Amino acid sequence: MSLELAKKLYAKMPDVLAKARKKFGRGLTVAEKILVSHADDFEAQQWERGKAMLVLRPDRVAMQDATAQMAMLQFMQAGKKKVAVPSTIHCDHLIRAEMGSEKDLLRAMDENREVYNFLASAAKKYGIGFWKPGAGIIHQVVLENYAFPGGLIIGTDSHTPNGGGLGMLAIGVGGADAGEVMAGLPWEVLHPKLIGVRLTGRLSGWASPKDVILYLCGLLTVKGGTNKIVEYFGPGAETISATGKGTICNMGAELGATTSVFPFDQKMVDYLNMTDRADLASLALANREHLVADPEVYQSPEKYYDQIVEIDLSKLEPYVVGPHTPDLARPISKLAAEAEEKKYPVELKAALIGSCTNSSYEDISRSAHVARQALKAGVKAKTAFLISPGSERIYHTMKRDGFLDTFEQLGGTVLSNSCGPCIGQWKRADGVKGRADSIVSSFNRNFPGRNDGINETLSFLASPEIVTAFAITGDLRFNPLSQPIKGADGTEFMLEPPVGEELPAKGFAKGEEGYVPPAENGDALTVDIPPTSERLQLLQPFPRWDGKDFEKLPLLIKTKGKTTTDHISPAGPWLKFRGHLDKISDNMFLGANNAFSSEPGKGTNVLTGETNLTIAQIARDYKAKGIGSVVVGDENYGEGSSREHAAMSPRFLNVRVVIAKSFARIHETNLKKQGILALTFADPKDYEKIEQQDRISVTGLRELAPGKPVTVTIHKADGQTVTIQANHSMTKQQIEWFKAGSALNALN
Repeated sequence: MSLELAKKLYAKMPDVLAKARKKFGRGLTVAEKILVSHADDFEAQQWERGKAMLVLRPDRVAMQDATAQMAMLQFMQAGKKKVAVPSTIHCDHLIRAEMGSEKDLLRAMDENREVYNFLASAAKKYGIGFWKPGAGIIHQVVLENYAFPGGLIIGTDSHTPNGGGLGMLAIGVGGADAGEVMAGLPWEVLHPKLIGVRLTGRLSGWASPKDVILYLCGLLTVKGGTNKIVEYFGPGAETISATGKGTICNMGAELGATTSVFPFDQKMVDYLNMTDRADLASLALANREHLVADPEVYQSPEKYYDQIVEIDLSKLEPYVVGPHTPDLARPISKLAAEAEEKKYPVELKAALIGSCTNSSYEDISRSAHVARQALKAGVKAKTAFLISPGSERIYHTMKRDGFLDTFEQLGGTVLSNSCGPCIGQWKRADGVKGRADSIVSSFNRNFPGRNDGINETLSFLASPEIVTAFAITGDLRFNPLSQPIKGADGTEFMLEPPVGEELPAKGFAKGEEGYVPPAENGDALTVDIPPTSERLQLLQPFPRWDGKDFEKLPLLIKTKGKTTTDHISPAGPWLKFRGHLDKISDNMFLGANNAFSSEPGKGTNVLTGETNLTIAQIARDYKAKGIGSVVVGDENYGEGSSREHAAMSPRFLNVRVVIAKSFARIHETNLKKQGILALTFADPKDYEKIEQQDRISVTGLRELAPGKPVTVTIHKADGQTVTIQANHSMTKQQIEWFKAGSALNALN
């Protein structure tokens, strides 16, 4: 399927790229080539970075099972017989890590039967490819099967940018975006600015591709990439494997970036050949000039990128980031001193490798090399060591080449080919709520409570090689570059730098791939939703805007500090309700810090005076009384996962307005899609003016227009009023979504 998509794309690229060069009066970067080649109407499109809304036609849609439930429920509302673009569903999020691969998978099949049957039946009916539970993690499966240089894919997961490792723009979106594209509509996104990252030198020793992005997270922070594409280039880029590039692009989501991309090169050819796509590799080689930036871009990059970062790979040290945020970064050589200074618990309770970010053959082979050195000296892991393979292909190749046996001898437990602990699907036996423990992983995200549901856990991120070394010593202060390990006989030895292969010399082993194709004609098929289901609920349209201003709405919550989508709509045990909007809305804001409460997720019902209620309980009471409410947020509100439940639950519980200092890209779009008014303080200091008992009015809504500020009046308990200005980024179309009650309402 990707071969035909690539043929069609490459055939149109020469003409549209020539038009773009003429229109822009200059050469084009890789990202620009892909964007202009996917414009819905190139001639009518405005091209202004940071301001214009791009209207694009993605080649493909990918959905993971947790977000696919709501995406499919929304798609079904569109009344279409079949998806308009190639689409797939990947069952990877609902498998809880507890006892090991086989038992965990069997339990998941039983616990999630309703959801899997719904997704499988919807996929078969509507022309969607279905990857069964255990087949692999969405981003690894997409890289192995669907990603291709120059393509544009949207996925209902924030780490979709993993596909940038094969030279495409792969972008995370909410389910409503996916549903609309599957229904045949174009997709809109703010024209991103461009960050150019010039790589020189070559990685060596303990340094890995993971350290490139960990270093960048520390440099640019979690909002440094918001509404920007990170484009890598330079001689160093060509030395990194395709899967290593995927790791870097995957975790670009932690910068808030729209996506990340590398130019096409020989490493991508090698990977395509190894994954049975030699015909696609040959086709891409024949069209190479369209899949790399024009020569003048590399000669004078400062003229083409809005910001340039230089990284010499030869000088890069291994990095460790965390706890609690991926931009708290330092080289491993400085971690021990910081741990002592900040009193981090240094005894590691778990070390975890794999996940969608780092489960390539290269990652696993380098980690196994570290493990074998310990085994040779009679040493085993001193902490829980868990391994999450990325796909069936990776799992069977690991097994054939002895890596699984190595990890198990070290004391490791191999989990199913799924997300598991990375997204909170982990029953951590030794975890105690209220107790601060340290864990380390090669995952991509480490917000409080993210992995084990315990907010106090200190979660650190590093490369899989470094994590394996940590597993061997069980000590956060350990630095394998400078410190020895004591063998079973008491003799000290140094771990040699890890050595591995980018790709398996014997090729990838084959297993049960787990792919189920759709029906040729699904018209006569039905979608399986049991009427008494507690996991699934057909959606009802949200009410249209009544044409009136929002007058004196109570403040539901004023979040303080980092407010991720994990805080707004936690995962873990709540994942099972992702297809039931009413039930999952009970988790709303459970992880968020309320400026007026000492306990996360709790607040005061300002109508009754009752305290220590969950935010959902308060919102349900307001809704029952016909009253809407307002949420106030801090900087980069809604960063992290693409989960649209963080927008749908507030909308379902009658939140009408969210006012924040700033928004993360995907969440702001999700709020707009669900008919919530997303505003930013014109003066961020006005955030401080909001108090618990305030009533908030938003007026002039009949005159809503792109670029026009909105008046917000704060009514104080003593009768005084404070008037402030708020901005919005809505286009004319998005204003119609607000008026219609949601984007789906506007579609129908």
